[in-house]
Amino acid sequence: QLQLVESGGGLVQPGGSLRLSCAASGFTLYDIGWFRQAPGKGREGVSCISSSGGSTNYADSVKGRFTISRDNAKSMVYLQMNSLQPEDTAVYYCGVDAYGSSCMRFVESGMDYWGKGTLVTVSS
Repeated sequence: QLQLVESGGGLVQPGGSLRLSCAASGFTLYDIGWFRQAPGKGREGVSCISSSGGSTNYADSVKGRFTISRDNAKSMVYLQMNSLQPEDTAVYYCGVDAYGSSCMRFVESGMDYWGKGTLVTVSS
């Protein structure tokens, strides 16, 4: 069964950490990315990981703070987020790139499957 379910969001203080999880049942052969949508803004790419986990990409705004990983045996993709800032507040979505042409370039319109998202709020 093809399913994407995000979890791990919540309220965290600036400078804090969260780990998001994406249960990606049926998607172990595909590139998977994390995108986010802040209030009043469009969805933007945050990070992407190839099907094998051997390649990753990060948006400039999160480089050095976020780490993406995956465990294909468990059909899971993770996003470790450190040094969180208020501007990281958004709904975070995991998405699947079925053709391998969009995720690494953060082309939101080219992603083929989406989860429902998990809200991350960074505030003191």
